[in-house]
Amino acid sequence: MTGRERLMATLRGEQVDRPAVNFYEIGGFQIEPQDPNPFNVYNDPSWKPLLQLAEEHTDLIRMCNPFCIPSVMRQEFFREEEYMKDGSLFYRTTIKAAERELTSLTRRDPDIDTVWTLEHLLKDTDDLQSYLQLPDEVLISKPDLHGLYKAEKAVGDSGIVMVDVPDPIGLAAGLFSMENYMVIALTEQKLFHALLEKHARILYSYAERVSKEFSGRLWRIVGSEYAAEPYLPPRLFGEYVVKYTEPLVQIVKKYGGYARIHSHGRLRGIMPYLAEMGIDALDPLEPPPQGDMELCEIRCEYGQSMVLFGNLEISDIETMDPIAFEKVVERSLLEGTSGSGRGFVLMPSASPYGRKISLRTMTNYETIVRLAQQAAF
Repeated sequence: MTGRERLMATLRGEQVDRPAVNFYEIGGFQIEPQDPNPFNVYNDPSWKPLLQLAEEHTDLIRMCNPFCIPSVMRQEFFREEEYMKDGSLFYRTTIKAAERELTSLTRRDPDIDTVWTLEHLLKDTDDLQSYLQLPDEVLISKPDLHGLYKAEKAVGDSGIVMVDVPDPIGLAAGLFSMENYMVIALTEQKLFHALLEKHARILYSYAERVSKEFSGRLWRIVGSEYAAEPYLPPRLFGEYVVKYTEPLVQIVKKYGGYARIHSHGRLRGIMPYLAEMGIDALDPLEPPPQGDMELCEIRCEYGQSMVLFGNLEISDIETMDPIAFEKVVERSLLEGTSGSGRGFVLMPSASPYGRKISLRTMTNYETIVRLAQQAAF
């Protein structure tokens, strides 16, 4: 089977020749290793064998967002500034909302492929109330799907394109520092619901447009972990995720798409809610101690209705002795495919984000591919 055939059959719950294997972000984005940009960590020679392994020997899932054309009203409310300082790249956003100025600041360092948020946009309930007064039209953008079709053509039979989108709580929680988010979500529930409703209106419109034209594809919906333990009690998962994310899931499914929820960490308290939403897939299924459920438990209780993605920790890939790591992969493959179930994709929880790939890391990635390819049904 080709990577595309294997992944689509897995999503449909059909028989495959072997478990699919995917490296998540590695192969998940179109990377240019020859780009000399100092912020491109992938141009280091140590990355080349790993990128090649992903492209040639894994079932690729390209994570894509449609290019979005911002509202013409945006420039009336938003001011954005990018600048360099001490070798790092900074990005400041200023929003004028109800006579207040809301500001955020991020930093990107040249040797780490991540963005650090130094200042969050909303600091307190006064900021939140001002933000809520922004017209929805300011935040709405029109998706242009040409990039999705281009990515799908480029990946060809090696895999599929996956539409990547946050859910309402993913957008809402990210406006605050983690501590401020938890306080407001717990103590200002009416106000927080208003924020979720605002983002839901925008996301539903976006999802309807994209799903209708780009139908039958896989979607990854990110954000639900903000309402999982230890951050919030499971009862609020129903209030903040099921209420607002389930309609997003149903929009995707209405046009023949597949809705995959991304939720790190503890799952036991929220699995009944995830099943209630009718999701098609779940990742990254972190094993204890990062998570609180073994893969065999999830497969037994929920594997009939959803495809399970993941179960390998990136920290194990980067630090574990290769002999010990081989046993970890063997166990994931056994638990992910034992008995009956809709399907399983062997996948890490994340990917390295530094400039150098160690020999141990490379060896462990090779083990993932080798064992998955040997696990023929």
